[in-house]
Amino acid sequence: MYTVVGLGNPGEKYEATRHNIGRDVVELFRKTHDFPEWTLDKRAHALISEGRFNKKDILLMLPETYMNDSGMAVIRYVKNKKQASQMLVLHDELDVGLGRFKISTNKSAGGHKGIISIIEHIKTQEFARLRIGIAPVTPGGKIKKILGEAIVKKHVLTKFKPTESETAAKVLTEGVHAIEMCINKGPALAANDVNSWKL
Repeated sequence: MYTVVGLGNPGEKYEATRHNIGRDVVELFRKTHDFPEWTLDKRAHALISEGRFNKKDILLMLPETYMNDSGMAVIRYVKNKKQASQMLVLHDELDVGLGRFKISTNKSAGGHKGIISIIEHIKTQEFARLRIGIAPVTPGGKIKKILGEAIVKKHVLTKFKPTESETAAKVLTEGVHAIEMCINKGPALAANDVNSWKL
């Protein structure tokens, strides 16, 4: 079974924030491909939906823990390297500009606390990640660096600005396409296309 995990924080307070972009893309994938409504797995502290895409069994997961404890949910379903190799984790990425994606496999967490938690719980970093850019960009496309812990926290927990809303909507749609490509072709081949996208 291929596992697709969307990271974010549960609750209305965090809906549609930058930090929840991975969670939002997985939700759109579920709706797009008519997967069942979410069910709560209380032991995993996660919302689960199982279905089929391209003749493959797919498990969609939204951890109902806070971002920093995402690994507590994932470990219930991904317990070894073989299962990890069939997992794609979607999350926000401050080092990537809004409208860009980066697929990474077997990479360190890069400071992302949700990924740190997953690696600590499943004892491997050998899984694929769809890193979804949330950094502000200049009109010329350059990333505006966000520095300072307090400023970073404020930025990731805010909603997209009206000037960013059109791009953010495209990110959701193209994020679904990126998931499809990872499942169909594998993350390594999908990265050849996805990592060059600029919305």
